[in-house]
Amino acid sequence: MFEILTVCTGNICRSPLAEHLLRARLAPYSPLVASAGTRGLASAPMTDEAVRLAVDLGVPAEVAATHRSRFLLDAMLSQPDLILTMTRDHRREVAELAPARLRSTFTIREFARIASTMSDDELQTAAADGGMDAAARVRAMGLGVAARRGLTMPPTSPDQDDVIDPYGRSWQTYQLSASQLAPAIGHVVRAVSLAVAPAG
Repeated sequence: MFEILTVCTGNICRSPLAEHLLRARLAPYSPLVASAGTRGLASAPMTDEAVRLAVDLGVPAEVAATHRSRFLLDAMLSQPDLILTMTRDHRREVAELAPARLRSTFTIREFARIASTMSDDELQTAAADGGMDAAARVRAMGLGVAARRGLTMPPTSPDQDDVIDPYGRSWQTYQLSASQLAPAIGHVVRAVSLAVAPAG
């Protein structure tokens, strides 16, 4: 089993949406996917708009309704094989709590941007350093993506590595946030699937 942690601010919009989508789309590999917020509210549900987005993207309403927010603690950062934050600020906060995990931590759009430049063979070759264990393979794949950070063209604007925070804003902003998140989820699913399903 491998673990993925998604992180945003309040853990009621972006990170739980990412959590649900990753869990659903990686279900054949039985991952452990969780989420947390850097300023997490205490046991709050996803916003109605975030639930609506989740349902629109294929998550059953009753599944989305089970979410309760939690605050990010350093103890949560040692186990995940891949840590995906919604913004650069969240990535920085993870790095401050657990500096040793920086190479396994990305904004989700940063991960997608870099992984999209890597071929299937390159991702699988990176994963192979982890042997046959799924968790070790996901970690190794993540390190392979991290190694490309200085070799891949940066975004035109740094905020293109962020997913916009829709909390308290219009439905159109929620839709914009989802339009930034959903393609990045696809790239994560591709990379992780390649990592945990060895070629041949």
